[in-house]
Amino acid sequence: MRLLLVEDEKHVADFIARGLRAEWYAVDVAYDGNKGWELASKVDYDLVVLDLNLPGLNGMEFLRRLRGRGAKVPVLVLTVLDATDDKVESLQAGADDHLTKPFAFSELLARIKALLRRPAVVPANVLRIADLEVDRLKHQVHRAGRRIDLTAKEYALLEYLAAHPGQTVSRTMIIEHVWDQSFEGLTNIVDVYVRHLRAKIDDPFEHKLIRTVRGGGYCLSDEPGP
Repeated sequence: MRLLLVEDEKHVADFIARGLRAEWYAVDVAYDGNKGWELASKVDYDLVVLDLNLPGLNGMEFLRRLRGRGAKVPVLVLTVLDATDDKVESLQAGADDHLTKPFAFSELLARIKALLRRPAVVPANVLRIADLEVDRLKHQVHRAGRRIDLTAKEYALLEYLAAHPGQTVSRTMIIEHVWDQSFEGLTNIVDVYVRHLRAKIDDPFEHKLIRTVRGGGYCLSDEPGP
């Protein structure tokens, strides 16, 4: 999953980003509201972590713009403002949760996972395609009862495909959800990781699940394919 972090304190932003990347999330970081809005306008993020006291576009206006255009992405507000009125205002502006600084990273991570578990964001904790199981809480994969060990990016790619069973997803769509902005334009990286994934979840088994759609992208399906 790909997250957007908008935080003007660089040491705080870098600390959060490192922790989230260690948890296998792709993270884009913006240090001011204008850059954050630019990224949010271009990329379909799975979740936004947003400070309120931002240079340029402030966090409250960011929220109002986001909800004003109909975006349903979960937003976790992270701020030093701890008064009840501040919390009420951010929730009314469209925030889904509110965490006050200073904070423990473990609590931030737990709140992010809770937001991502909501039905509107994640349809199920365990995704199943034929005999393949992807556990989104434990980050574990099994096929035919056998544990499949994947790298963080291999898992993220498989999870995205499994969340769209039977659907063709383009290389650009995959890049937008699995990698951060440092890989924009390098769609060939997707082909490399699909090969790695096939070697682990398809090659050892008779029934193949990952399909290449000519001119389209990739599809994870249990239907017979070429």
